[in-house]
Amino acid sequence: MNYRFRSGNPVRREAADPAIVYFKGEYWLFASKSGGYWHSPNFRHWVFVAGKDLPIKDYAPAPAVINGHLYYTAFDTKAIYRAENPWAGKWSKAGNLKPYSDPALFQDTDGRVYIYYGCSPDGGISGVQLDPKHGFREIGKPVICLRCDPAQRGWEVPGNNNNKRANSWIEGAWMNKYRGKYYLQYAAPGTQFHSYADGVFVGSAPLGPFSYAPYSPFSHKPTGFATGAGHSGTFQDADGNWWHVSTTAICVRNIFERRISLYPAGFCSNGQLRCNTYLGDYPQFLPGTSTSPVTGNSPGWMLLSYNKKAWASSTRKHFPISNAFDENIQDWWSAKTGNPGEWLKVDLGHICRIEAMQINFADQGAHYHGRLTDDAYQYSVQASSDGVRWSTILDRSKNHRDRPQDYTQLPRPVNTRYVRLVNVHCPAGADFSISGWRIFGSGLGKGPGAVQHIAVRRNPADGRKAVVSWSPATRAQFYIVRLGIAPNRLFDNYQIYHGLTAHINSLNSGVTYYFTVDAVNENGVMESPVIYKLKR
Repeated sequence: MNYRFRSGNPVRREAADPAIVYFKGEYWLFASKSGGYWHSPNFRHWVFVAGKDLPIKDYAPAPAVINGHLYYTAFDTKAIYRAENPWAGKWSKAGNLKPYSDPALFQDTDGRVYIYYGCSPDGGISGVQLDPKHGFREIGKPVICLRCDPAQRGWEVPGNNNNKRANSWIEGAWMNKYRGKYYLQYAAPGTQFHSYADGVFVGSAPLGPFSYAPYSPFSHKPTGFATGAGHSGTFQDADGNWWHVSTTAICVRNIFERRISLYPAGFCSNGQLRCNTYLGDYPQFLPGTSTSPVTGNSPGWMLLSYNKKAWASSTRKHFPISNAFDENIQDWWSAKTGNPGEWLKVDLGHICRIEAMQINFADQGAHYHGRLTDDAYQYSVQASSDGVRWSTILDRSKNHRDRPQDYTQLPRPVNTRYVRLVNVHCPAGADFSISGWRIFGSGLGKGPGAVQHIAVRRNPADGRKAVVSWSPATRAQFYIVRLGIAPNRLFDNYQIYHGLTAHINSLNSGVTYYFTVDAVNENGVMESPVIYKLKR
């Protein structure tokens, strides 16, 4: 996506609080501070619309299809708009609203319309019925549908690992109906944290009463390259499969420096809402490809470039080469200039099969406000088996499409050891800088062995916290701790790159959990035969 540069210094891009609706055979994507919206028939090709008739630079956009028309409101907008021709950016005002914070519109199957809202440390999420026949005025009084309880819900506690003494921020409402039940979703503890996640309350009526789902958070990605999975929208694609579009945190230059991620979602047979974030920042099939994305949406390509030896044409002080390969979106390597010919080279260690790569440009030194329309990163990628003879495997030297998180599946797999990224042009006056050059495929070797021993100890003074430890597995590069409230529903996960211990602070007090630990390397994943039961 062509993320927009925000005004102010330091210069940074932003898009967050996403919502996707399916309307007239296309997907319509809205995101905070984007200056417009996107539409696509297939998730492959997106068209940006400026949307000059809308307050499109507001936070927390809330689109919805109501009575066959596309509507829009946003944070404290005090109005609701109806699309006359959304392809051309034509909208008209449909009514006045109260200043709802982080709103979410929802039309029930009986035709009634509701709005849910809330964005504060203690105000909770409220809802009220609206009357679309009379300017969307309120029918009845607002009802407080849910409140936070960080004293019992560890994931609502602020901090990257839910360990900060501060108020939790509750926001980002979203409503779905499934098999007669109403799923009121909300985000916590704050958009700037790795731990930003979505929980859910479930009820039998659109305004409740609602009961907290003990498996919350259902959308959670506190570790990996792209962290954070809160303030989201849950929607169905044209095939009826569910998806969850979420906010991802960078939050270095500013706490609102964010991106957008998409994960498969769905409902279990018992009604549990789930979102599959497992290695969710690795390659995934697009909607419309897999018959059951939530149970398996990966082509199986593994990361080949993690912490590999690398070189560069030049390096700016405080931005070392290793930052491009450490699986941390919050740091980056930078060359000293953005001149043509600056390069970054990595040794994969042995011959590997490359299927795809993602180049995350860091915009170091950029000075631009707004959306790039005729300027973009231009580069080429070269491969070599011996480090001497090189061939081009990806040519973007004439690229004019802005895509700072640039993912490409190669036309055909390439077997190679060395890979070199050569700059041609950097937009917006930026230096050639990379927060993550992530190369995916197969190491053409053996997968890891299985973890054979797992132990979990819950903090006796604080049931929200537990320490997980395990025995090493042969050939493992890192581990993934999976947990959940049933042995066959281990949907939450933590990627652990260092050591054999994980400190988990996101549990719900008084809830029994089950744990396992997967071993991972560049050739695949091995699940452990051990599942550990942790009593409440």
